[in-house]
Amino acid sequence: MTPQELVVRMLPAFGGWLALAALTLPGGSPLRGAAVVVFLAAGPGAALVRICGPALRARRAEGPVERRDPHFERHSDLLEGLMLALLLSVGVAMIVATVLIAAHAFSGQRVLLTLTVLTTLAAFCPSLRASPTPRTPKGAAP
Repeated sequence: MTPQELVVRMLPAFGGWLALAALTLPGGSPLRGAAVVVFLAAGPGAALVRICGPALRARRAEGPVERRDPHFERHSDLLEGLMLALLLSVGVAMIVATVLIAAHAFSGQRVLLTLTVLTTLAAFCPSLRASPTPRTPKGAAP
């Protein structure tokens, strides 16, 4: 693993630890709010999308029959990854908050700490391998 790959892999976790460090700033600080919001919106989901990346890239996007954009597949896959990261982050944050509420231990700092630890653990996980696409013999029904 190259140093650049390690930095990219650990970027969401670094964002979480930066958001936790930003909690030491005064309560109304825009920097504090920006760090927390950016991490909550993208951090956990980006770590999960990185784990599932090879499996997601196994099947490329199919463009329309009439191709006007030669980069359709690349743009479509990029948009898919961004939306997955955003929605997974929101979903994981909601699950963590719900669990902490059910345990009568809810606070914003605990949610942020839990998500940061989970994101750090996800950054250390290896990526999933893409399974080969099943081949159907010629003449067989798909």
